[in-house]
Amino acid sequence: MRTPKPQTMKPQTAAKKLGVLLSATPAEFQEGDLSRTELNDLQENPPEWLAELRRNGPHPRPEVARRLGVSTSGLARNGVTEPLTTAQIKALLEEMPPWLEAERATHAQVRAEEARLKAKRREQA
Repeated sequence: MRTPKPQTMKPQTAAKKLGVLLSATPAEFQEGDLSRTELNDLQENPPEWLAELRRNGPHPRPEVARRLGVSTSGLARNGVTEPLTTAQIKALLEEMPPWLEAERATHAQVRAEEARLKAKRREQA
């Protein structure tokens, strides 16, 4: 009886699941596929390079959007297409340009409406 081959994922997928920018990861991470066991181990016991990336960036767009409290579409609408570091994100939050304030308000409204609809569906069920 053969033992099943472990399921693997490409480095891009693993980086996405870890919430880091693939191009900022070490070469050995970028070059080989990862098994689910290896991914779980990275999540539970992150090596220093992963902890540093999560702490200081550069961060991928979904993480930048989450930290700024806006949508990824909101970033694109305002020309933020490059990865940002934690320091750049903090600077934007301190500066609070008008576009960021408007996008945060829009994002909050969308979230509130989604929550309202979800509650309404729960009531009806």
